[in-house]
Amino acid sequence: MSSIEVTNLQKTFQTKRKAAGMRGSLRALFKPEYNTVEAVRGLSFQMEAGELLGFIGPNGAGKSTTIKILTGILHPTSGDAKVLGFVPWKERQKLAYHIGTVFGQRPQLWYHLPAIDTFMLFGKIYELDDCETKKRISFLSEAFEIRDLLETPVRKLSLGQRMRCEVAASLLHRPKLLLLDEPSIGLDVVAKQHIRDAIRTMSQEEKVGVLLTSHDAGDLEALCRRVIIINHGQIVYEDKVSNLKRKFLTRKMVEVRYAEEVPPTFSIDGVEILKVGSYGVKLRFDTTKTPVDAVMAHLSQAGELVDITVSDPPLEEVIAKIYTANSVVE
Repeated sequence: MSSIEVTNLQKTFQTKRKAAGMRGSLRALFKPEYNTVEAVRGLSFQMEAGELLGFIGPNGAGKSTTIKILTGILHPTSGDAKVLGFVPWKERQKLAYHIGTVFGQRPQLWYHLPAIDTFMLFGKIYELDDCETKKRISFLSEAFEIRDLLETPVRKLSLGQRMRCEVAASLLHRPKLLLLDEPSIGLDVVAKQHIRDAIRTMSQEEKVGVLLTSHDAGDLEALCRRVIIINHGQIVYEDKVSNLKRKFLTRKMVEVRYAEEVPPTFSIDGVEILKVGSYGVKLRFDTTKTPVDAVMAHLSQAGELVDITVSDPPLEEVIAKIYTANSVVE
């Protein structure tokens, strides 16, 4: 059974055109002109029950607009969508009892109150009895490691602590589907890992489906088996994350810091040296052309390593590469 079915979904917005000069401003006041913006254009996809699906794209691609349609916040211009058998914009209240949502830049916890107060309020909203709510809070506080945070005012929590509480709150009513819009935005490496571990645990234990948007390729690798990439409101790539990694996430960025000074002539065959500092080196290479173990061996032989960081290229760069490849094929 599919938890999400989207068919030829389209959403356009009308934006007022900015007038130039005093005369243009007066004319626009009485007879404004508008531009049409296509945020989502003929989008079609399915998501199976319990699936962890990555839904990614650059800024302005239409990700958040799609999620707002799937939660019933926005009405589409045309097309069809069903979420857990409900039409979101027609049956929003019924759907709310079966889904959880987290918008990374729009908190749902009361800022000046402890998180436990929001949890108890959500229990009332979702018509849970107090005993059931307390049992659920106890379980989630263990899963998300937030037991010591529940009595602290939200304003005093770090961003990572607050996001763990946000995701936990969205799972209070045992939803079948979780829609996460940039849940790891602005988080450090440790906080991101906490969020990923907790989401993975909940997915495994309660078979919660997860639709995830993110600008971090690490989120996709850690959580998702399949990925859909959209650009300009259209799907440009849809496949398993393992295939995405093999085809497009082949370039690695490496930053190294040594205990001794690095010679300015530092070089490695098959590797692009981006920057050489007094004690550090920044480089880039393609794993399909230069083996990772060969690069690491050379780096360790060059001196005593103090620190090393390996990262993927920015997701926008990967998406641009996919988009270009698809354009060439077409």
